[in-house]
Amino acid sequence: MHEAAIARQIVSTALSAASEAGASRILEIRMSIGVLSGVEPALLDKALEELTKGTLLEGARLTAKYIPPRLTCLDCGKGSEGRRGLYVCPFCGSEAIRLTGGSGYRLDELLAE
Repeated sequence: MHEAAIARQIVSTALSAASEAGASRILEIRMSIGVLSGVEPALLDKALEELTKGTLLEGARLTAKYIPPRLTCLDCGKGSEGRRGLYVCPFCGSEAIRLTGGSGYRLDELLAE
């Protein structure tokens, strides 16, 4: 379950940021999650719930924005948004594409008090 590793990274980053900002509590964690990242939001929520007990992150809400696959055609050079399972260039029909987005995740913002 790689969600536990992601949750550990989030907790570490959030606690460092809260310390630097002098925050007493983190209310919300905002993330961008690529559709192809394999991150299961329910599992990430559960991992965060367990890892944040007794910390200033306890009870923080996770808000996720989902990022669709992004493709670049290696033949015509145009970029487009891919649909899961359909990775061909919508402009020229080429199957020679490179995935350029939608497979990662990032911590975008923390809301704290």
